Amino acid sequence: MSKSHASFRVESIDVFRALTMFLMIFVNDFWTLEGVPQWMQHSKGSDDAMGLSDVVFPCFLFIVGLSIPYAISNRRRKGDGDGIILFHILERTFALLLMGIYIVNLENAVSSGMSVSKYVWQIGMVVAFFLIWNVYKGNDVRFTSMKILGFIILAALAVLYKGGDPANPSSMGTHWYGILGLIGWSYLICAVAYFFMGDHIALVVSGWIFLVLFNLAEFAGMLGFLDHIRGNIWIVGSGSMPAFTMAGVTASVIYRDLAGKSGGSQKYILILLVLGTLAVVYGFGTRPFWGISKIRATPAWVGICSGISFFAFAFMYWLVDLKKSKHWASILKPAGTATLTCYLVPYLWYAILALLTFSLPLYLRTGLIGLIKSLCFSLLVIIVTGLLTRIGIRLKI
Repeated sequence: MSKSHASFRVESIDVFRALTMFLMIFVNDFWTLEGVPQWMQHSKGSDDAMGLSDVVFPCFLFIVGLSIPYAISNRRRKGDGDGIILFHILERTFALLLMGIYIVNLENAVSSGMSVSKYVWQIGMVVAFFLIWNVYKGNDVRFTSMKILGFIILAALAVLYKGGDPANPSSMGTHWYGILGLIGWSYLICAVAYFFMGDHIALVVSGWIFLVLFNLAEFAGMLGFLDHIRGNIWIVGSGSMPAFTMAGVTASVIYRDLAGKSGGSQKYILILLVLGTLAVVYGFGTRPFWGISKIRATPAWVGICSGISFFAFAFMYWLVDLKKSKHWASILKPAGTATLTCYLVPYLWYAILALLTFSLPLYLRTGLIGLIKSLCFSLLVIIVTGLLTRIGIRLKI
C-alpha cells in the first residue's frame, strides 16, 4: 500500500462504481421484461425478503461514501478553502435533489393532463439536465447561455406538468425525492460530517453507528419524542440511506490511515471483512423483529446490505489494487467515470422508443432471453456513454 493512495482515489472504487452502475441499469430494465425470477426483483414492502434489485442501491450509496474523503481532500490540495468546499457540497446536493424531484414526478406524469406527451416531457427533462451539468471546456459565453437555457426548459416543464389522478391532476411535488434525491440527502449529511470530522476514525465510526442506531431506534419506537419535528426536519430514510454512505466513508478513512504502513493492505482487507461480518450479524439479528425490507428500510436491510458492500469492496480492492486485475473492467469504465451520464441515458432511450411505439417481441423479453437482453442493454448504455464522453458530452456536478 503506497502513501499516494492516502491522497488519491484507489482504482477499485471506480471499478466498483462501474460494476454497480452496470447492475443498476440491468435491474432498472426489468420493467420491460416478463418472467424475471423473484430473487432478482424488488421485494414488496410487506415481505420479509430481499432480491438482487434491493442490494444495488445500497452498494451505490456505499460507493458515494467511499469517494467523499478523496473528493474533499483533492479540493483542499488544489487550494480550495473551507467556504468553497462547503459551497460545492451544497451545489452538488442541489443538483441531485433537483434531478431527483423531476425524475420522481416523471413517474406520476399523465399525458392526458399535459399539452405535450409525457415522453416529450421526459426527453426535455434529460436534455435540460445535459445542458446544465455538461462539462464544458473553457468559459465561453455560449456555454453559460446553454446552462441558462437548461434551467428555462426545466421551468417550462414544471409549468406544463400534470401528474397523479387524470381526473384531478396535480402539479409537481417533492414526493420521496427519487433515487437521485435520496443520494443527494445522504451525500449532504455524510459530506458535511466528514468535512468537520476529517480522517479521525473514532469520530467517523461514531457517526456511522449513530445513523445505524437512529434507524434502529425508529423501528423500536424510541423516537416518538421527535414527532413534532418529523414533518420538517428528519434524517432521510430514518438514517438508513446515509448509514450506507457513512459506512463507505468509514471504509475510506480506515484505508487512508493504513496507507503506507507495513502490512497495511492485508490489515485493511481483514478490517473490511470484520466490519462486513458484524454488519451482516446485526442485520440477521434484527430480522426477527421487523424483517428484511428495502421499502420499509428496516435495520436488517441496512445491516445485511452494508455487510454485502464491505465484502464486495474488499474483493474489488484485492482484485483491482492488489492483484492489478482490471483489464476485464475496461468496457465498463465509462460507467465509473461518467456515472451520472450513464444513469440518464436510459431515460432518453425509453422515451424515444415510446414515441416510436417500438417494442421487442415478447419472446425476446421473457425469461432467460429477456435477462440476456437487459444485460446487453446495460452494456449498450455504457458503450453509448463512452461515445458521448469522446465527443465532449459528460455530466458532472
